[in-house]
Amino acid sequence: MSPPSIDLLYLTFNCAKNLLDIPVFGAHLQTAFRQNATGLPEVVVLSLQEVAPLAYSFIGGYFLNPYLSRYEQAINIAAQHIIDDLSGRNSETVNTAPTALPSKPYTLVRGKNVGYTAILLFAREPSRLKNIQEAEVGFGAAEIGNKGAVGLRMLYEADGGSSELTFVATHLAAMEWNLPRRNANWAAIMRGMAFENPEVVVNSYKTSVTPSPASTPPAEDEPEHARLLDNEHNEQHSQLQQQLHNISVFRPSSFLFVAGDLNYRISTTSPPPSATFPSLDPDSENYYPDFFRLDQLTRERNAGRTLHGLSEHEVRFPPTYKYDVLPPRPGTRDPEVDVPWKFAVHRYPSWTDRILFLDVPSWLKKGNSQDPKFNVRAYDCLPVLRMSDHRPVFLRIDVPLISPSDMAPPSDLDCGVSKDPRARLPMEIDPEAWERRAAARRKEVMAGWSMYLWSTKEGACILATVLAFGAGVYWLHRRF
Repeated sequence: MSPPSIDLLYLTFNCAKNLLDIPVFGAHLQTAFRQNATGLPEVVVLSLQEVAPLAYSFIGGYFLNPYLSRYEQAINIAAQHIIDDLSGRNSETVNTAPTALPSKPYTLVRGKNVGYTAILLFAREPSRLKNIQEAEVGFGAAEIGNKGAVGLRMLYEADGGSSELTFVATHLAAMEWNLPRRNANWAAIMRGMAFENPEVVVNSYKTSVTPSPASTPPAEDEPEHARLLDNEHNEQHSQLQQQLHNISVFRPSSFLFVAGDLNYRISTTSPPPSATFPSLDPDSENYYPDFFRLDQLTRERNAGRTLHGLSEHEVRFPPTYKYDVLPPRPGTRDPEVDVPWKFAVHRYPSWTDRILFLDVPSWLKKGNSQDPKFNVRAYDCLPVLRMSDHRPVFLRIDVPLISPSDMAPPSDLDCGVSKDPRARLPMEIDPEAWERRAAARRKEVMAGWSMYLWSTKEGACILATVLAFGAGVYWLHRRF
């Protein structure tokens, strides 16, 4: 009998630093919730890129909340309409104002951002999510997070079973020619995204290791003594790497999902004026599926240069970038939902927005129908939104409940042969990752406040008030 599963929806969207249109996004979410399903997913995760202007993103908190809270409202509006439909109370498309929300089917369990990039975790039953951990890494100058990755890890418990889940939201380097930088960004995730402080792990391990008593062996025993010391050192290094493996994105006991604007294109150069673009017309000789063979992500992943060990469901949706939004068509019933568009002429249309996952490990598969497996219900994109030049992409998937102890690689597995990164890390964890990220965060806050004061109306008002107050104090001091 197959194990019970978690109904999960993971969605990625580049928000173009704009405020979300709640009713429009809610209407599109309704479509996503209904695709190949009758009920609501138990867990919803959002990976958001360019979620707000950079100053607000760097400062965070009060300044970022107005942008993030709109996604919570949209999700709950869409979910409530699904619930009403199932109970026979409502059959209309979402057109409800945010203030009319009668209840909250989903609870925001955790939200976190690194600069422009944010991750939001929602659940129907929050009590099922345990031991939530966070991780982050920046890709910018001095590792600040103008582009970066943020992750959440948790234990999900239900129906007498459990699974450990790791979600990574990321925004990799842009531009057609920047392929090596995108791969380097992924390497930074593998090296620097740790769910506990690696320096603490290293120091704790060093403290726990009892050094062998020093002694001078007889001359004839020196080669054997050196060999034993070398073996001891290798064993200690292996034990330390296993502990660091457990705090990495590739924790052996966890499933992994990676979503974001990965920015992989279909060309390393910008299109010339005469370039042939994909068409959404099935009868066209340039029908878009024919262009997917040029996809950089698929090629680089198969070559082992990025997204190591991860799988992707078959991509059947059109390119998700880059769109130019056109003026509303006359007579359109809802111009905000039915948005006319064309592909931007200065970028090759590409599948930049993707969601990948680390599948059930091979050591749990026995080659029969009872093997635990993922069931992908939908992997698709939503319609164009007027606020962005990207289309949102979502994955609806059933994840089997497999306990962390059962997920771990068997002791007799040859880690040198297995390509599963849960068996052997493609890259060692950086012990100083947390320290450098903390330093980068301090730079982000300073940069955020500087940008806020000098580039926003609110900041200009604060500066003017401070200057006026200072001038008044100076005048009073001189007068009296």
